[in-house]
Amino acid sequence: MLWKKLIRFGFRLLYNELAWTYDAVSWLVSLGDWRSWQQAALPFVLGPDVLEIGHGPGHMLLALRQAGFRVVGLDLSPYMGRQAQKRLGGGHALSGVEGDVPLIRGDVLALPVKTAVFDTVLSTFPTDYIIDPTVLLNVNRVLRENGRFIIVPEGHLTGRSLLHRFIEWLYAITGQRAGPFVVDKADNWPDHPVWQKMVERFIAAGFHLEMEQIHLPRSAVTILTAHKGVGSTPFRLIQSEPEE
Repeated sequence: MLWKKLIRFGFRLLYNELAWTYDAVSWLVSLGDWRSWQQAALPFVLGPDVLEIGHGPGHMLLALRQAGFRVVGLDLSPYMGRQAQKRLGGGHALSGVEGDVPLIRGDVLALPVKTAVFDTVLSTFPTDYIIDPTVLLNVNRVLRENGRFIIVPEGHLTGRSLLHRFIEWLYAITGQRAGPFVVDKADNWPDHPVWQKMVERFIAAGFHLEMEQIHLPRSAVTILTAHKGVGSTPFRLIQSEPEE
């Protein structure tokens, strides 16, 4: 379908040749909450060693470093690698890594990382590749015992103004309100049958999964925590109250 091809091409440009516009675009589509959505994952991160998959322009790498974690970044885009290097104050991507935040240019489908070396693997706002069975197995492999895989799959504005509805429409027509990361319109919670296939993939890869929605003053963000190992409850939904 031509429209889907155009959307994919637009996203490819955003993550590559137009990576310099990424911060402005993310700010606009979240009305300034994008960084808050990302940093909502910080309380879920275990250390000391953290790998961020799809680090983008490096905001979370910087936040993780400032929080005292030993962090490594992985991204396939050389353009995002350069953005992150600038934000972190230098260093080199891929071979001959220097600096206190190593950046690896690589594909998570062939994760170029040793086994059992991280306590947390983190990914914020990934596309559907993040639940590919090979990706989940790769992440499980690089995690230490009792490690966790933190995913921030979506954030959304909770207002009902014309501007909020317009932004949600933009998400919908670009395919970001469909598939495994869909948000239920009635109460903002994903419909469990929609998520069932995704849950089964995590279980098959050796994880048990928790999902929690964090409410911010004018938006909400979903946090997935995949715990390495078999749990008594393979999937748990944690309810939390909206902020007043």
